[in-house]
Amino acid sequence: MFAYSKKFRRDVLAACDAGEGTRAVALKFDVSESWVRRIKQDRRERGKVAPATTRNRTPTWHAWADWLKAKIADRPDAYLRELKAELKAERGVEASETLIARALKGLGITRKKRR
Repeated sequence: MFAYSKKFRRDVLAACDAGEGTRAVALKFDVSESWVRRIKQDRRERGKVAPATTRNRTPTWHAWADWLKAKIADRPDAYLRELKAELKAERGVEASETLIARALKGLGITRKKRR
């Protein structure tokens, strides 16, 4: 999924302002009628022409990243389910195994098997 550029949106809105119908504009620019209606509505209600921007969010695991680094440093072969249980017991944080795996990947940490 991608956002259409401001210029493209302006061209579509200019065609609408020129009196062309929603369906005609949608066909002309090869977009859906609902999208044309939506950008017209955004402009009417919010004065907004630009596409929505992505917010830079801090991942939830950042709050306990140092704890996770220390755990993996102590036991690099720990299972995700063990880390999950310890995180709940020690920090009171509910996290899925998937979230813990993503946190490890985001931190650039790999778990090592014991040999």
